[in-house]
Parts: sequence; C-alpha cells; structure tokens
Amino acid sequence: MADLEILVSTTEPDVPLPRYSHPGDAGADVTTRIDVTLAPGERATVPTGLRIALPAGYAAFVHPRSGLAARHGVTIVNAPGTVDAGYRGEIAVTLLNTDPHEPVTLAKGDRIAQLVIQRVEIADFVAVESLPGSHRGEGGFGSTGVATTEAAR
Repeated sequence: MADLEILVSTTEPDVPLPRYSHPGDAGADVTTRIDVTLAPGERATVPTGLRIALPAGYAAFVHPRSGLAARHGVTIVNAPGTVDAGYRGEIAVTLLNTDPHEPVTLAKGDRIAQLVIQRVEIADFVAVESLPGSHRGEGGFGSTGVATTEAAR
C-alpha cells in the first residue's frame, strides 16, 4: 500500500504512469513519449508526457537510471532534476550521452529516468553577522578539502 497519493495526468492516452519496478524501490520509472537519438556527447530535453500534482511540502526528484548509465553512458545533465509542488507542466528530462563514440537511440516508451518523491522542509533564511562554530568549520569544499575557485584566488 502506498504512503502518499500523487495525482497524474498525461499528455497522451498511451503514456504510462510512473511505476515502481520492484517492491521497496525508491524511484518510480518514467518513460520517453518520443523517439530520440543522442549522438556522442549530445544532450536533449526529452518529454515524458507526465504532469503531476504534488502536495505542499513534497518535491519529486528526477534521477538517472543506473542501467542506462552503465550500458550506454546516458545520464541526466542536472541530476537530480527538481519538480516543485506547485509545478503542473509536463515533466521533461535533459539526457546526456556521455559515450565518446556510440550514439544511443531511445524509443517511445523506453524508461529514461526515475522519480523519487520526498518530503521537503521550507526554510526561513535569516541573515546574521556570524555563524555558530562547527566541527568542520570552513575546512574546504567537499569531504577531501578541495578549495573552491573563490577561496583559491
């Protein structure tokens, strides 16, 4: 039984609704509603034919499919893409073929991404003169301490 109901409409009657492939999956598969070929290094924004109505306090995150990435080098340019609760337009996915040699052809109905629905907090951003201390402090960008471009200048 689902924990949350998401209203979905489609641009065409044959567009499949998002579907979890296995019990316990975090991401529901979404498909392309068009045929598309991506040349090596090419990107394209691919329509899914899905429009969703998320409840306030939730967002949908569009993640790459590991099978497409492993077999063909296809990923999502802005992964994960964010679908806000107030958005009612068609969900589209900007795919990128990272393979340097082989084109990738996706047919209408092929699974291209996964939607992960998550509760999100709405923050109130408060300007302050200084921040409280922390264990990490200002110790570098990322977990390895790589300096940011601004900090390196």
